[in-house]
Amino acid sequence: MSLQQTFKALSDPTRREILQRLGKGRLTAGQLGEGLGLTGATISHHLSCLKEAGLVNDAREGKYIYYELDTSVMEDIFRWAASLTGGGGHEK
Repeated sequence: MSLQQTFKALSDPTRREILQRLGKGRLTAGQLGEGLGLTGATISHHLSCLKEAGLVNDAREGKYIYYELDTSVMEDIFRWAASLTGGGGHEK
């Protein structure tokens, strides 16, 4: 996955809402879609984008697939952003 792919995934407000919901714990696609007014296919598309960007993992348990946040990519982005300023704070 690339930074471009990650930022593209994060640029969509629906995907950011999905990430917010997953920040509270793992959920099924149906649970993630509740209240969003989107079709199952649309939720599936957003989850696919998030998985390709490395922001979400999935695991099958019985007849359900549970999705959960993967923070490793975000940690890489934070490290990259910190490197732009010399590792955190910088003097002026």
